[in-house]
Amino acid sequence: MGSAVQTGWPASSGPVRYGRPRRQRGDLARTVARGIGQTLVTAGLVVLLFVVYQLWVTDLLTAQRQGELSDELAEQWGDPTVAAPGGTFLGGPIDVAIGDPFAVLHVPRLGEDWSRVVVEGTGTQELEEGPGHYVDTAMPGEQGNLSIAGHRVGRGSPFLDLDQMRPGDPIVVETAEGWFTYRVLGDPATGEFADPSGIPGQHIVSPAEVAVIAPTPNAAPGTPPTGAYLTLTTCHPKYSAQQRLIIHAELADAQSRADAPDGPAALRAD
Repeated sequence: MGSAVQTGWPASSGPVRYGRPRRQRGDLARTVARGIGQTLVTAGLVVLLFVVYQLWVTDLLTAQRQGELSDELAEQWGDPTVAAPGGTFLGGPIDVAIGDPFAVLHVPRLGEDWSRVVVEGTGTQELEEGPGHYVDTAMPGEQGNLSIAGHRVGRGSPFLDLDQMRPGDPIVVETAEGWFTYRVLGDPATGEFADPSGIPGQHIVSPAEVAVIAPTPNAAPGTPPTGAYLTLTTCHPKYSAQQRLIIHAELADAQSRADAPDGPAALRAD
């Protein structure tokens, strides 16, 4: 006599499938969106950290380096054989290697105690330490165009507010021997940067406009110098390298360290 065996398993018309349920399209879209969101957040944090580094960390590093350069110059200039005797100061060539400090730039318009050590050269490494002197341009006090570049933002931001300069403002360059006072070109009475010399006290140019550091600023190549000039260059506008902001000044006075141990009157009177 036969009997049916009860297995306890449900009847099935096909094989039983085990494993994870099939993912719906909505779930996949949410996963992709979540992944993209996490990537964007990470990228945003990286950009934020980069901005913090560029705007603050590099300023701190450059400030520290400026202090070291200042101490280095003070030690060099403390040598009594370096300074010229009173009454003989005319300025002249300075023998300096790339990256070495050789002068201090004072700009009262940018702050009562604003000063930066200037190094030789305008390469990336030099400008990370402070304003840099364009190689082969004039030295302080010489006929020609003493030309100095500096960062607008980051790396100490030495020329952050260079657009605040006005016609007649003094820019004093201090060397081992003494002080050279340049005045921004233009009309102090009207505030216009147009100058009878044809050299504007301030203008904005493209990065390719190299004539701004010619011996006579903006003159044709090969034109001999017509005076002793100073040119400051930096990026424009702020946070961009699209253009260059240029300041031109002309030598107005020179004094030896012996004649002006505390610096020229221009540092205090303007």
